[in-house]
Amino acid sequence: MQKAERLPQDQAEAQRALALPFEAEALLAGLRPWVECESPTFDAEAVNRMMSLAARDLAILGARIERIPGRMGYGDCVRARFPHPDGEMEGGILVLAHLDTVHPVGTLGALPWRVEGERAYGPGICDMKGGTFLALQAMAAMQQAGICTRRPVSFLLTSDEEVGSPSTRDVIEAEAARHEVVLVPEPARPDGGVVTGRYAIARFNLRTTGRPSHAGAALSDGRSAIREMCRQILAIEAMTTEAATFSVGVLQGGRWVNCVATHCDAEALSMAKRQEDLDHAVGRMLALQSGAGDVTLEVRRGVTRPVWEPDGGTMGLYRTAQRLASQLGFEIGHESAGGGSDGNFTGAMGVPTLDGLGVRGGGIHTLQEHLLIDSLVPRARLFAGLLASV
Repeated sequence: MQKAERLPQDQAEAQRALALPFEAEALLAGLRPWVECESPTFDAEAVNRMMSLAARDLAILGARIERIPGRMGYGDCVRARFPHPDGEMEGGILVLAHLDTVHPVGTLGALPWRVEGERAYGPGICDMKGGTFLALQAMAAMQQAGICTRRPVSFLLTSDEEVGSPSTRDVIEAEAARHEVVLVPEPARPDGGVVTGRYAIARFNLRTTGRPSHAGAALSDGRSAIREMCRQILAIEAMTTEAATFSVGVLQGGRWVNCVATHCDAEALSMAKRQEDLDHAVGRMLALQSGAGDVTLEVRRGVTRPVWEPDGGTMGLYRTAQRLASQLGFEIGHESAGGGSDGNFTGAMGVPTLDGLGVRGGGIHTLQEHLLIDSLVPRARLFAGLLASV
């Protein structure tokens, strides 16, 4: 389909978007049900409950909802397309966000929704339900005020970002290819800045296999898979340099304390600013060998996020955001960031992508996860201004 010729958006519309009457208390009230709908990646039913909640909110705004069935054991995705005078032509804005979190069901017991001073707490509130909800509310406020977005807008809400998007990368890339701009409401940088690039990330699955024996009666007959994996972990993390980092975040081994462990499994991650450095890191990981001849080591490469380096299109988006923020009375910087997002995929494709447009906060992935309440209104207005401008 041919992309239509476009006239510059009336600057008055953008100015109206920047002045939309958001209220922090109302935004918090609307966000609370999202945060209290726990949605850990590995619980597909829980993620799907969250998808249904978000889909209902989007449908109320008039979006056409499509449910994309999950696969590989992960939850569904939701695609929402908003009506626009130009129709559902190619060249629109894609709001790309995930609704899965790292917090297991039951985390609300240790991290309940609560407001304390200038902070609101809850699982996934900063990464990234807060920013996703603000993007939705920006659309709602613009519709109520009769402000038209510059291009047709679609939302794609995914279910497995926290584990590298193994089941949704193809959907993300196919959808991004149909759009001209991608906006990602991941958390803002600590200083409120946005993200114009992200480091490359590779994941690995490791397994050591030893020889079992009775740990009490015949300890010396056994060869511990756990012991060898511990050696490997120390070696892996010692490979960290300025060019690439290595870390191990998951370790599982053994079944009985009185048995020498036959198997031990681990998950490792390497991150690098440049693709060539990540490629070298991948080679080092795949070359690992067991230090004990009677214990085997298997290393399998998992999900990889490509490096995303800013180009002219992305920097053009940043300059627009910088101008809008200045009109709102604050300044935003930009940077390439560690910690992957689905913006890695769209940015690496060459689709102009602006990330880190969500809320300010901290404690991400911990029992102290929170957002800063005073960031809600300015970030919602900034997002609305972008929808009216880009």
